[in-house]
Amino acid sequence: MRKAYSPQRRFDCSPIAEVPLNFECRDEIIPVLAGLQYVYTDPQLRRKVVRLIGEDLNQDTRRDVGRPGMDDWQVVVLAAVRLGCNYDYDKLQDQVENHRSLRGILGIGDWENLDGFTWRRIRDTLCQLKPDTIANINHCIVQAGQSLDDQASQSIRADSFVIETNIHYPTESSLLWDGVRKFVPLCIELAKLGKVDRWRQSKHLMNKVKELNRNISRISASKNAHKKDALESLYHDLLGRVESLISRARDLQNTVKNAGVPSSDVWLLSRRITTWIELTEQVCDTARRRVLLGETVPNRDKLFSLFETHTQLYRRGKAGTPNQFGRLVLVFEDGAGFISHYHLMDRDAQDAEVIVEQTQVAQKKHGGQIITASFDRGFYSPENESELSKIIDHPCLPPRHPAQYAERLAGESVEFRKARKRHSGVESAIGAAQRGNGLKRCRDRTELGFERYFGLAVLGRNIHTLGKILISRANSSCEAARSQRKAA
Repeated sequence: MRKAYSPQRRFDCSPIAEVPLNFECRDEIIPVLAGLQYVYTDPQLRRKVVRLIGEDLNQDTRRDVGRPGMDDWQVVVLAAVRLGCNYDYDKLQDQVENHRSLRGILGIGDWENLDGFTWRRIRDTLCQLKPDTIANINHCIVQAGQSLDDQASQSIRADSFVIETNIHYPTESSLLWDGVRKFVPLCIELAKLGKVDRWRQSKHLMNKVKELNRNISRISASKNAHKKDALESLYHDLLGRVESLISRARDLQNTVKNAGVPSSDVWLLSRRITTWIELTEQVCDTARRRVLLGETVPNRDKLFSLFETHTQLYRRGKAGTPNQFGRLVLVFEDGAGFISHYHLMDRDAQDAEVIVEQTQVAQKKHGGQIITASFDRGFYSPENESELSKIIDHPCLPPRHPAQYAERLAGESVEFRKARKRHSGVESAIGAAQRGNGLKRCRDRTELGFERYFGLAVLGRNIHTLGKILISRANSSCEAARSQRKAA
């Protein structure tokens, strides 16, 4: 049983609209709670948001039966606070139990039992939200914020950056070890179910692969001039051992299948083993081509993680991080500081390939009100410049070549120069999102989890920005209203 929100007033807590917030506190949770309080006090906005949440939480189930669950409004609050303040689930549970203002915004009284707000339940509930739903909630929040500032929707600035996936540094030897340590224990379980006695030395075989992985890592880090020959020998031995284990695993699957053991556990284990074997074989092929045959393997053929298979390698020339393993994302920031549109790029997509299409989407979300837009040099191409001029009145898209850039800047209009000067603000917003909203590295799993995590971080950032605007209007001299953002 689940409700949208509880309109019933309680003796043990103040109404959500009247929860006092300490505007002299500089912690990031205060603007987030102020933004959530504004969302709750706007009936039309609140109904939109909780309806979107309810459609995901009870897509295939009834809401009027079963044990009580979190209210839809409480899920909105937890989703905003989690990455609005860059909390993990344990920290979020602790804040729900002990932060008085957060409990007030959640509608939790002092007399209420908090057994329903464990970190596991919070995680399982938030993971039911779809990325499209989070994007629609973000759009509602941005529209509400832009209504407070008439000029906010008339200008945007866009840039892309890489969100790293939560993986270790990928090498072929370490990925092969990952594959072995996943499918061999599953083979041991399958052999027990099928009563096959062929895996008594599995621990010894795994230790041999692990030892080869360590030796390869040690030699790769050395500066020995003859290390190439040693690496080829070690990789040859490693590939032979891994392929031998894969062959034994496939023989085990066939033996158990032919024995006709009637069990759903056997079928499930066999499928899991097949998944890990296929990923390991892909890494074997890459290692053989690159190390033993001396080929240059393109990124599209490489696998950078067996656990986060959607991870890509990006070399964007950033200082201190020449190689980034993750996914490339694009964000649009409006004149008030809201991330009005965001997009997770395809694995092989580059900046110049998506900017026109995504600017059209951003213009539609802004209701056709965008007049000026600024972009970085990486988005430039003559075709993009021509197409953007059809969508926006004053696009700022400087050429990549330094001489052409200087020539363009000297002969362009005042609007172009102003947009170019203001463009660095989006890089500041990206840095703030990476530091304060968890967008440096995604902590969730799978590609769907990555997209959800990205949307929740943007949601937390937008509600934080909304709260800052509201607090500055109420009391511009208080600590919670202070911001480094300059007026446009």
